[in-house]
Amino acid sequence: MSRFADIALPAALHQALDQLGYETATPVQAQTVPPMLQGHDVLVQAKTGSGKTAAFGLALLATLQSDNTQLQGLILCPTRELAEQVSKELRALARFVPNIKILSLCGGVSVRVQLASLSHEPHIVVGTPGRIQDLIKRGALPLDGLSTVILDEADRMLDMGFIEPIKSILEGTPSRRKTWLFSATYTDDIRAISSAFQRTPTDIAIAEPPSTTAITQHFYKAEKADKLPALSALLTTHKPHSCLVFCNTKIDTRDVAAQLQQRGYSALALHGDLDQRDRDETVVQFANGSCQVLVATDVASRGLHFEGLPMVIAYELPHDPAVHVHRIGRTGRAGETGLACTLVSGREQARMPAVEKALGKPLAWAELPAAQPGRPAPQPKMKTLIIDAGRKDKLRPGDILGALTGAGGLDGQDVGKIDVFATRAYVAVSQRRARATASALRQAKIKGRKFRIREL
Repeated sequence: MSRFADIALPAALHQALDQLGYETATPVQAQTVPPMLQGHDVLVQAKTGSGKTAAFGLALLATLQSDNTQLQGLILCPTRELAEQVSKELRALARFVPNIKILSLCGGVSVRVQLASLSHEPHIVVGTPGRIQDLIKRGALPLDGLSTVILDEADRMLDMGFIEPIKSILEGTPSRRKTWLFSATYTDDIRAISSAFQRTPTDIAIAEPPSTTAITQHFYKAEKADKLPALSALLTTHKPHSCLVFCNTKIDTRDVAAQLQQRGYSALALHGDLDQRDRDETVVQFANGSCQVLVATDVASRGLHFEGLPMVIAYELPHDPAVHVHRIGRTGRAGETGLACTLVSGREQARMPAVEKALGKPLAWAELPAAQPGRPAPQPKMKTLIIDAGRKDKLRPGDILGALTGAGGLDGQDVGKIDVFATRAYVAVSQRRARATASALRQAKIKGRKFRIREL
């Protein structure tokens, strides 16, 4: 078992690792960081959740020249959510490295705002291929000083049709640059990208550890018209504190979330038509316990990981059995128990043999629990407050926590997750104290200033 202390990293990064509580390196970190630090291209096969973001983040930050005010690192991700997640982790690792500017540049945000943020060149950019290509064409993102390009979840980017933008971006980068490619699978397209744009890469395949998850799976027969009552019965019977519900289309995602709301459930929809702020606020509320049910498409939820998720429900069966396996794998992580329920209509029955083959075991069919009319829907314990200030105002989670336990009069148990974005911060507080806390904070000062506070 490798320790971060044994990896030759700058003192500032070791300090960040210590503060984050990272002592033992995961296999992907132990095997990839040394060759990346030595300047090699790498071709890495590693699953989502293996610790790859910290791996390439540490290597990139260790080789960065902070006094060189040029773009040096470019990270391409398949979705906005993953890009935001990567940016957040990089900022946490770079907290003790002075004067590092990291930008997230994705679609769904005004190009005008992003052009303004690029008036001072960042050291690192994390973004989606389409928006990065657009900014390069506009002349807003010069690549002259670029030393490292990272393709994160490369197979997913190719699946989403980004192969031409990726090729265009890589062809415009300096020939001396390093290319680090991370993918869950080694497809022919991945090999072709590696062959065209990498120089004798170090090939690393991370073996998956034996599964320690305990996921109980149940399949239920339910025709389309009966699925909403079936979904409601499952939620009311099992009473999960949070549940991720998968639909195949954006329209169904919106409809199911709206109908759950009408039935009294705390439910939100996550799909590709939301703008960036709405997506952020939806994910924040579900992750911090302010929303019980998140209804999502597979594409919208790609790259998102929710800790301690007790239950997932497939409202519709996907056409690809591998997608079904990915869905149920969102629960029962890190040795925790999880429940995965799937509603199957008569039209979907033809897909079941492929699902059974992908799972590698017989399917467990069960009877739906009886509906419980009149029984109130379970409600979340937390409520989200919005503070109209963020990283650009030098606001940190510790500043917010101090205000909540001071002027807000909260105990630590009444405070949940705190998320700080560029211009806004979100904090989860107990439902019973939310209104009084918001009122108290409006009269108080955070870091010597008053900010607008409201309930989400």
